[in-house]
Parts: sequence; structure tokens; C-alpha cells
Amino acid sequence: MQNTQVILARRPVGVPSPAHFEIIQSPVPEIAAGQVLVRTSHWSVDPAMRGWANDVPNYSPPVALGTPMRSFAVGDVIASRHPDYAEGDVVEGLLGWQTHALVDGDTLARKVTETDLPRSYALGILGLNGTTAYFGLLESCGAKAGDTVVVSTAAGAVGSAVGQIAKLKGCRTVGIAGGPEKVAQCLSDFRYDAAIDYKAEDVEAALARHCPDGVDCYFDNTCGPISDAVMGHLALGARITICGTAAVTEWDPIPSAPRVHRQMLVARARMQGFLIFDYKDRLAEARTALADWLRAGQITTREHILDGPEHAPGAIGMLYRGENTGKLIIAV
Repeated sequence: MQNTQVILARRPVGVPSPAHFEIIQSPVPEIAAGQVLVRTSHWSVDPAMRGWANDVPNYSPPVALGTPMRSFAVGDVIASRHPDYAEGDVVEGLLGWQTHALVDGDTLARKVTETDLPRSYALGILGLNGTTAYFGLLESCGAKAGDTVVVSTAAGAVGSAVGQIAKLKGCRTVGIAGGPEKVAQCLSDFRYDAAIDYKAEDVEAALARHCPDGVDCYFDNTCGPISDAVMGHLALGARITICGTAAVTEWDPIPSAPRVHRQMLVARARMQGFLIFDYKDRLAEARTALADWLRAGQITTREHILDGPEHAPGAIGMLYRGENTGKLIIAV
């Protein structure tokens, strides 16, 4: 049995490109006690993969050169020597960019039980993206009814879920996205009350217009100039969740930008970094709520699926250029 793997062949600085990967074939080893062999069907592409590929300080060690790119994936168990998994189970976890993942069963994230919904949702709205939106908004930001919630990369896999959950909780929502297509998607698909095109509008002026009483919650997926603009519009007691820094391509040297805004002091605002791994014991809670909302038509999701492993090497760059029109997934 041959395993198609997309390996990290060369260490990038910044966003990985196709030149940093190679596609290889390797035999699948014999399964050992406690292991599970998964035939993957879908691979995820996430902003965090830039940090995983680079050799820079991060919350997890960098991907080792010569090994499959670290990635969440979903697939079918085709052999198991672990008591919790059987042939035919659909599972999700950090299986990597490879068609056959032989892993310790204890490292799998879960069995996918929402069999009435597309299995690819396990990588997006019911996976890392949706649960990040759920806890990042409701726990870290502490959003409540009546709040004005501003979201950067508002049409992205996380941002689109943040906006819809905020609306369900009675918030006013303002999305920031790039280009007329994504702004239209924010308004029509993801039910934002207002949307700002940072590529064509003065973000400062647009925020003043759409948030006359200030910003109560800012869900920050970008850092950079967009976040600098939001800082000047924080309301009293504002809360900021730092979920991503996609707008900053290099941290060495640290980019020149405005210091922490004085409005943080004046508004007595709170800024907190967020990682979904801090909520690993509560993920089932978020998935249950998200799945129920999906079934009831209260939230929606969009996917951008690339067909075949050959598309994987260029997928992270595509994500950072904003070329995807939904949660970016590779169908194996």
C-alpha cells in the first residue's frame, strides 16, 4: 500500500510556497498495537500552518523537514488495533497532508458523529474554525446582546462564523473584508449588519460611520493596519480577542507600527490572546451548538475545495493572498 505525502522539504521564511514542498510516495508501515490506519479524504488548510512551517517561536514545535505537512484531516479508519476505533469509523485529527495516516489512536481528536452533515465540515465549521469562533467570541471576548462586534477577515472560515454567532446572540455586527465579492458575501451569506472593504474604503472613516457608539468587541484575525484603525474606536470596557496576525508577514524584524493605542487606556479595554487548545475539554459543547444551528438553518458555511493532493503545495499561499471564497480544503 502506497502513501502519497506532501512533505515540507525546505524551511520557509514567512508564507510557504510550492517551492518548500515535495510530493512523494512511500510504503505504509505495518500497523502496531494501539495504532489506527486512516485513509484520509479531506485535508485542511489553515492560517496557523504558516507558523508551523517556519522555524520561529510558536505554541508548537515546527514541522520537521522531510515529514508530511502538519494539518487537520478527516478520513476513514481502514485498520485498527486500538480499542476505541473500528474499521469504518470516520475520524478527525492532526493526520497531516498524506493519504494514509498511521497514528497512535490516543492522538486522534475524535470520531465524527455528525453523519447527516458533510464530513468536510469537521475541518471547518465543526472543527478548528467553528470552535475557535464560538469560544473566541463568547468566552474570550465575552460578547453579549447589544454589543457592537467588529470582525476582521469577516468572510473567512473563522470570521464568518464569528459574525453569525454574534447575530444569534443579539449583537450588532460589522465585518471587515477585502474586495466587493467578500463584502457582499458578508452581508448576504453571513448576515453582517454592515461590511467594510478595506481595499477600497477608508477603514477609520467607515468604522466611525458604522460604529457611532464605539466597538464593544473586536475579533482580530489580522493585526496590522486594520487593527490599528479599530483601536481608535474602542468603547468603554471593550474586549479584544487576538486570534490571528495574518496581515504581518514577517516578525523579524518586528514591523514598525503604532504603539498600543491610548484608547486602550481611556476605554479601560482588555486584550487577550486566544488559542482553541485552551478549550480542548469543552469542544463537544461548541460542536453540538454549531451542528444544531446548521441543521436549523440559523448559520451557514461556505467551502472552497481543491481537488487533489497536487494542489496542496500552493494552498497556504492562496489562503494568505485571500484567493479562497470559503473554508479552504483539499479533497484527496
